[in-house]
Amino acid sequence: MTFDRALLVSVDFSGIHFASFSVHGSQFEGCDFSGTTFEQLSMGATRVRGWWNRVSWPQSVFRDCVFRRTRFAPYTSFGNVRFERCVFDGSRLRDQTSTSEAEFVDCVFLGRVRDANFWGRPTHYQAALGRDRNDFTGNDFTGAELDDVAFQHIDLRAQRFPGLPGYALLDRISARVAAALPLVERWPDPRHRQQARFSLEFLVERALEYNDDHALVSPSKLGRKLPPALREELFEALRRTTSDTSPD
Repeated sequence: MTFDRALLVSVDFSGIHFASFSVHGSQFEGCDFSGTTFEQLSMGATRVRGWWNRVSWPQSVFRDCVFRRTRFAPYTSFGNVRFERCVFDGSRLRDQTSTSEAEFVDCVFLGRVRDANFWGRPTHYQAALGRDRNDFTGNDFTGAELDDVAFQHIDLRAQRFPGLPGYALLDRISARVAAALPLVERWPDPRHRQQARFSLEFLVERALEYNDDHALVSPSKLGRKLPPALREELFEALRRTTSDTSPD
């Protein structure tokens, strides 16, 4: 199924199995994709047929659409697509890393999101896109479980995230880590100290490079091989250093 410069309003796609689904320069408004399965999916394709001229890349828009228990193909090509006020409820958002041109505004994410990337800057083809920033704001992740989800060049403070006990949105990550390191050095097992140092160094590098020294921190991500008690101790040490920006 291919949609080229189409407008679809209140169309029910629920429960349909698509072997191939490609969208180019189209709009979907109030459509229902509940239980839909995609084997191959391109949500913002560069072209319909022939060669892409790399001069222009029209955007596809999904507005007020529902993706409930939708099975997205792994490594879906999101392309130049914009989601506005869409609901992703229990969707199979797993292994979604081809998202560098996708925009998300005021969307709601429920359930598990695993191995996914979200980008605030497109990595290629800015001239064809007509922008050097992706709009990514007002999204609600409070009902989501985030497993290896990366937010790159995105203002984390402009989103809503789960709070304690599982997550904390923290500022001044580099200062917090520096203050927590003496605690780590007091741990008796050298393997635990090494694992914690590696995890904290990675946390600082990502926060400084991508998120203005902010990070969404979870104890489960602070050294996967660390005992749970040590991960919780380290998480609390990071939280206590300075004021965090997430609600309790």
